[in-house]
Amino acid sequence: MRNSNTFHERLVVRWSWVGLAVTLFASTAQALDPNRAVSDYLRNRWEAQQGFSGGTVYAIAQTPDGYLWLGTENGLVRFDGLNFLPFNQTNSAVLPSGPVIDLLTDADGNLWIRPLSRDLLRYRDGQFQDVMPELDSARSGITAMCRGTNGQALFAVLSNGTFSYSNGRFSKLISSSGLPNILIISMAQTADGKIWTGTRDAGLFFISNGQRSPVPWDLPDRKINSLLAVENELWIGTDMGLVRWNGNEITRPGVPASFSNKQVLSMTSDREANIWVGMSNGMLRLNKAGLTSSESDTASLGDVNAIFEDREGNLWLGNRYGIERLRDTAFITYSASRDSSSTGGGIVYVDNESRHWFAPAEGGLYWKKGTEVGDVKNDKLDQDVVYAITGARGELWLGRRRGGLTHLIYRDGSFTTRTYTEADGLAGNRIYSVYLSRDGSVWAGSLGGGVSRLRNGKLTTFTIADGLGSNAVNSILETTDGTMQFATTDGLTTLSQGAWKTYKSANGLPPGSVNCLAEGAGGTLWIGTDYGIAFLDSDHIEVPRNLPAALHEPILGIAEDRNWGLWISTSRHILRVNRNRLLSGSLSESDVREFGIADGLLSIEGVKRDRSVIGDPRGRIWISTYRGVSVVDPTQVTNNLVPSLVHIAGVTVDGSSIDPKGLMRVPGGTQKITFSYAGLSLSVPERVRFRYKLDGFDTDWSEPVASREAVYTNLPPGPYRFHVIASNSAGLWNGLESSVQFQIEPKLWQTAWFRLAVLLTVLLITLALYRARLRRLTQQMNLRFEERLAERTRIAQDLHDTLLQGFLSASMQLHVAADQMPADAPGKPLVSRVLALMSKVIEEGRKTVSGLRSPVSSDDLEKSFAGVQQELAVQTERDFRVIVEGTPRKLHPVIRDEAYRIGREALVNAARHSQATKIEVELEYSARELRIIVRDNGKGIDSQVLRVGKDGHWGLAGMRERADAIGARLKVWSRTGAGTEVELVIPGRIAFDGDRTSRRLTWLDRFFGRKNQNGYRGKDERPD
Repeated sequence: MRNSNTFHERLVVRWSWVGLAVTLFASTAQALDPNRAVSDYLRNRWEAQQGFSGGTVYAIAQTPDGYLWLGTENGLVRFDGLNFLPFNQTNSAVLPSGPVIDLLTDADGNLWIRPLSRDLLRYRDGQFQDVMPELDSARSGITAMCRGTNGQALFAVLSNGTFSYSNGRFSKLISSSGLPNILIISMAQTADGKIWTGTRDAGLFFISNGQRSPVPWDLPDRKINSLLAVENELWIGTDMGLVRWNGNEITRPGVPASFSNKQVLSMTSDREANIWVGMSNGMLRLNKAGLTSSESDTASLGDVNAIFEDREGNLWLGNRYGIERLRDTAFITYSASRDSSSTGGGIVYVDNESRHWFAPAEGGLYWKKGTEVGDVKNDKLDQDVVYAITGARGELWLGRRRGGLTHLIYRDGSFTTRTYTEADGLAGNRIYSVYLSRDGSVWAGSLGGGVSRLRNGKLTTFTIADGLGSNAVNSILETTDGTMQFATTDGLTTLSQGAWKTYKSANGLPPGSVNCLAEGAGGTLWIGTDYGIAFLDSDHIEVPRNLPAALHEPILGIAEDRNWGLWISTSRHILRVNRNRLLSGSLSESDVREFGIADGLLSIEGVKRDRSVIGDPRGRIWISTYRGVSVVDPTQVTNNLVPSLVHIAGVTVDGSSIDPKGLMRVPGGTQKITFSYAGLSLSVPERVRFRYKLDGFDTDWSEPVASREAVYTNLPPGPYRFHVIASNSAGLWNGLESSVQFQIEPKLWQTAWFRLAVLLTVLLITLALYRARLRRLTQQMNLRFEERLAERTRIAQDLHDTLLQGFLSASMQLHVAADQMPADAPGKPLVSRVLALMSKVIEEGRKTVSGLRSPVSSDDLEKSFAGVQQELAVQTERDFRVIVEGTPRKLHPVIRDEAYRIGREALVNAARHSQATKIEVELEYSARELRIIVRDNGKGIDSQVLRVGKDGHWGLAGMRERADAIGARLKVWSRTGAGTEVELVIPGRIAFDGDRTSRRLTWLDRFFGRKNQNGYRGKDERPD
């Protein structure tokens, strides 16, 4: 299979079920053994067509951050599992041009790089450093390096000896004196502290206690290409093959003759104590038992120059084409046919003698035990399809597509069979499910005739008429309580102590056919249907809550392992689910693991067969899929706990890259910020998932995504921190995160001082407009006041010249008439009364005219209010006071008169109606307003009267109308028995006459600390 990133090549054991089955099956004898063959590994290859442009690979290493580094003929390359990043002089000026032939990481996390030029560079924290001046000032050159037993780096310098590097400094171990013209090309250190050095043409030396000594052994060749130390053993690779020093003698491991004299180029040991040997055109794997496997393939491997095991246990090979990854997976898969159009993988059964029985979809029955393999042809089994297998020691019961029920007995390599068909009373010849119960009865379910029980040689058939849910039976199971369970095409039927019971959708079972059954720990019966999974608990069908979409598909097989895992095969998925979480309805994403092609499966489509997923006596799970049968050890799956390492690889702002280190400052007005990140899990990097969050913008982590970029647009100015976490290929979220902090700088118009300046400008403009409007309104009001004053003057003149003069003339004539009348004339009293009335009217008219033409005086209000006491004949026992606060100001005549009339009305009300003993008038002059307050301690005003007035009385209404007419505010506070207070507030711009020399104090004057003409800043600062 090819995709955009990898060339996936799975070398699996393939069975050809027709003709060559036994031969090909025999070739897989090692496939189920612990020491798997090289060909059983999943293999991925990256060459030029997959994006690798490095050419020949000479060295491989992995730094603690999880990146894989490759030394190639075209320089240094970094690999994250999906993408290659070359490092050269364009992005790292200190790197020399040309090949990189050796790489090494030490315990301090340094990456040591040895180019062909024999220079030495160190990479740490994203920086390359040339260390040759510190190590070898003469620059004679580094010829070999290795990692010591304590994690330190060891170096061979051409003319300066052997050095170690640890704790940040170089230490010289031994000089090169005494070894003229000897070139060290390989190094290793054994557990006893000896440092072994292999030369180009002088054989092998070791350094111990500051002394260098040659070895006296008889080696295949004096050129030592590669050394590998495993505890106190030393593996030695030469141009003429491989030898091993075991501490006492030199031996040749069990290498095939075809490899015995091949050039050894590289070696490594893995976590399983296997020794991997890269050779010219081949590769070996050995362990203490000797040769495990070998592979020689010039076309695919070439010269294996480098072998490296990463932190996840993957093996990486470097050759002249590129790199190759060998990954040991939990699954071993056997394909059903060389023809990819095969209709299915059939079924598998493992008996209690660890013999494996296989019944492929194409037909036939095959077995394997150890290295022995074979097939069964009795009763034409090789010409029929076996649907179901069950059995006990030495016997099998087989359900066949056409041949009914066959009893197969095998002993000492011989087979005997007995077949039951419809002619013998069997429910039908198409037997789809077979089960051997604990009492020795054999149950056979047919595809249309019901189910038959064979007990003591007698067949009994049960159908719908007896209580079976359907005559088509897909699976049969006996639970630990002795109940027989039948999965039918129309529900689940149980048989217990002779009683039948059927569960259908009305009982909570998902609709459709029941395909499979499995009993789990605690007696739970798992039920696989066409529309998902359910379970039977205490005679009740329950469907688990919070199921992923895959568990709503047709369930074709179920088996429970020893680690509380439930293995489920569906029409499109192979899953392992945490069975306890499934039962409780609390499944989370981490409780469901999905397996696919990358795990060693050839297909993820299950097959519909009786017990297509089963467990064997060794605890392994066998799964039948559309293209083959796979076996998995669940312990290998659950032990995959190596977390992914996540890194933020880059940040771009509107397409321009910026350095993600430290606090980044992003220019204001940025439209798009892109974060690129990588999750370093090299096993199956395509499965790595990410969650990310941006502090200052996101409220929670994102949903898991496969994308390796996060994009944010139009972020406002402010501080942010971007976080990202990753899962490994098994779905494990490691909890560790990578983060980067940045600050988006505001544009000019986004700064606080700019916004404040704009706000102040708006306020000043608003104030100016407000002041302009006030001036215009004041001018309009002054004009109205002048017009009213003129009108009042005219009215006063008219009253004086017409009405009053007329009344006076009439009064004078009446006086003349009255004087001429006799004293005892009957009409004289009437005339006298009319004269008195006319005198009163004339007097009031004069007062009115006097009021209309009253002179303007700054102290007029105070005196006017003080005169009200005599005018209204207020009793002297009443306390009557007029109080003035502030400096009296010149008032507009109209305003003065209206204010007086409003205040006088308030005083009249207090004197005549309140029965008050204390009346007080307060005049307050300030820069902003004139306040007149009339208070009394009388009986107060009823709230209803205060709100709507009193019929026939217009005092309060008139006061409010006068106040509104001059733009003043009138407030009346009163309560029955609590006195009354009347407050009149007239804004200064209206009340005070236009004296330009007396500046009014505005809020702006207060803000800037300005004073009015009297030197006061406000009410609180006026003198007593």
